[in-house]
Amino acid sequence: MHMPASTPTDSPIRYAWYSVAASLLTLGMKFGAWAMTDSVGLLSDAAESLINLAAGIMALTAITIALRPADDDHAYGHGKVEYFSSGVEGMLIIVAAVGIALAAFDRFMHPRPLTSLGPGLILAIASSGVNFVTARIMLRASKRFDSITLEADARHLLTDVWTSIGLVLGLCLLFIFPEYSVIDPIIATIMALNIVWTGVQLVKRSVSGLMDDALPEEELHAIAESIRKVAGEDAVFHGLRTRKAGPNRFIDFHLLLPGDMTVEKSHDLCCFIEDDIKEKLTRAQITIHVEPIEDGASFDGAETGGACQHVLDHSD
Repeated sequence: MHMPASTPTDSPIRYAWYSVAASLLTLGMKFGAWAMTDSVGLLSDAAESLINLAAGIMALTAITIALRPADDDHAYGHGKVEYFSSGVEGMLIIVAAVGIALAAFDRFMHPRPLTSLGPGLILAIASSGVNFVTARIMLRASKRFDSITLEADARHLLTDVWTSIGLVLGLCLLFIFPEYSVIDPIIATIMALNIVWTGVQLVKRSVSGLMDDALPEEELHAIAESIRKVAGEDAVFHGLRTRKAGPNRFIDFHLLLPGDMTVEKSHDLCCFIEDDIKEKLTRAQITIHVEPIEDGASFDGAETGGACQHVLDHSD
């Protein structure tokens, strides 16, 4: 789970620029393919490239803002802006899919033969290659920087690749059966449905982030393991509350220690726990509230909320 540190020149902003550049390049190629063939399927593919460009620009803006340090008005940093970006991207994808479906319906009602299909398909294949290479580079970067924005943009580009491949394969059938022009709007409709699915998934993930969903279960177990490693296998804790904002993880919990332990020793213990957690989870900001284990008032997990060691032990 620990990601290698990036170099000063290796920033997520650099990879967001890759997306913008790839979108501009493929935009020209795909609209050129549509102009050659008059294919509504290729038009839908070109329309998605417009969304790719808008999404890339939003991702670039969001990542730039997310990298700003915390300030007086944003004490927890600016990481949540990434969820707004991916959410808007998801909505734009859905809007594009509606436009594709309307274009497909019009072509169902008014079918017409396609022209210059060969050169148009070559352009479409080339643009897919550009998107595939860019998406793979961005996916690797999204893991290194733990960025949902880079991941969303990369997966969007990959979706564009697969739909383009499906489109090309379908249109190749028109070489064999040119009289079946209805194949073109059918392919466009299938693509529209696939694009809607991608948009809905991005919106769902963004909403989860904005609603402060807890960290994944494996990360909760990693936190519990660090507590037990430092404080002992019988360590008592509760109120483990976690959330994520962009690449930043926020973790807080109550740790019950002997009442006669000095402030200095309890502080050192908490520092060791924090260091161990940070070895496993990148960009973790941790707050530990120490309480005396002998005091019944310390067992206020039900009021605090979050997970406790009993729940995590039970789910092992």
